Amino acid sequence: MTAPFSAIQPGLNLADQVAQQLEARIRSGSLQPGQKLPTEAELVQQFEVSRTVVREAISRLKSRHLVESRQGSGMYVKSSIIEPLDFEALPAAGKNAVIQITEVRRALEAEMAELAARRRTDEDLQRIRQAVADLAQAVRAGHDGVKEDMAFHRSIAQAAGNPFLLSTLDYLVQFLHGAMRITRANEARRDDFSRAVEQEHERIVQAIEAGDAKAARRAAATHMKNAIGRIQRADASFWQQDGKRLAQDILSSRP
Repeated sequence: MTAPFSAIQPGLNLADQVAQQLEARIRSGSLQPGQKLPTEAELVQQFEVSRTVVREAISRLKSRHLVESRQGSGMYVKSSIIEPLDFEALPAAGKNAVIQITEVRRALEAEMAELAARRRTDEDLQRIRQAVADLAQAVRAGHDGVKEDMAFHRSIAQAAGNPFLLSTLDYLVQFLHGAMRITRANEARRDDFSRAVEQEHERIVQAIEAGDAKAARRAAATHMKNAIGRIQRADASFWQQDGKRLAQDILSSRP
C-alpha cells in the first residue's frame, strides 16, 4: 500500500502537478511496474482536485508511456517504461541526439521504401500522394508540418506491407516527433533546405510509384543522410534560439 498523495497547490497547472507527483512515484519505484494506480475517486480525494484534472493528468502519463488502462480493471503502471531522450544539454547533446535519431530513421526508412516499391497497391499510392499534398498545404498555411511529415513517412510504412515495421515506426514516434520538430524548424529557415526536402520526398514517391525498389531505398537513405547534413550545417544561432526552445518544449511535454 503506497502512501497517500499530497494535495496540490493552487496557481500552477493542476493536471501537470498531479501528473508530476504520479510520475515521481513511478520513477522512484514507489509505484511498481504492473501495480494498479489508485482509483479516479481516490486520486480526486487525495489531490483535492476535480475528476477532469485527474483524467488530464492520467492522459499525460499515458502519452509518456508510463501507465496503461486495462478494460474493466483500472489504470496500471506499465511493465516496461520507455525513458525519454534528454535534450537538456544544448547545443552539443541536442544536436547529437537529433543526428543519432535520424541515423536510426535512415535504416528504417530505406527498408520501408524498398518494400513499399515492391508491394504498394493503388490505394497505398493514393494515400502517399495525399500525404504529400497535406504536407504541402500545411507548409503553405504556415504550420511546422511535423504531423503531416510523420503521416507521409507512415504512409510509406503502410505500403511496405509489414506490420512489424509499422509497429516499430509507431513505437519510435515518441522520439521521432521531437527530433522532427527540430529538423523541420531548421529547414524552414532556409529556402534551399525547404526545396531540397520537397525534392527528396518527390524522388522517394516517384521510385515507389515506378516499383523501383533499389531507387526507392537509395532515395530514402539519401533523404535521411541529407537531413543529417542539414542539421550539421545549422548555425549556432539556431541552437541558441529555435533549437533550444524546441528542445525545451520536448522536455516540458516528454512522451
